[in-house]
Amino acid sequence: MKLTVELKILDERIRRQLPAASTALSAGVDLRACLDAPLTLAPHQTELIPTGLALHIGNPDYAAMILPRSGLGHKHGIVLGNLVGLIDADYQGPLMVSCWNRSDESFVLQPFERLAQLIIVPVLQPEFHIVDQFVASERSESGFGSSGRL
Repeated sequence: MKLTVELKILDERIRRQLPAASTALSAGVDLRACLDAPLTLAPHQTELIPTGLALHIGNPDYAAMILPRSGLGHKHGIVLGNLVGLIDADYQGPLMVSCWNRSDESFVLQPFERLAQLIIVPVLQPEFHIVDQFVASERSESGFGSSGRL
């Protein structure tokens, strides 16, 4: 199933490297660091990185999520400062990536380097029903901390 999402180019330099799936089975598309020059992220530093793009989903049944790239996180400690970015269907502003160097070593981010991934996910908006008690289930209230590890 395909969904049409409006994509606005905010920085012409990114036009040659627009988000696209790497393979036919890729779930996400890469977002790149739209930088003028290399940026050194000191240990434990966070920085808001522009992508040079904006998008507008325009359909309340969908949202976008910005996720870290696993290789950057595992090998270099570069993850998202907000862990996951949520882009609502009505947002039309610039896509920015909150980048956090959680390692003890500096990391140099190069201009147009792949920095994060963007996925589109379905959204179900709940209609809440107020109750005085829940119908008992097998799990009930147990669960938080139930993995056996404290």
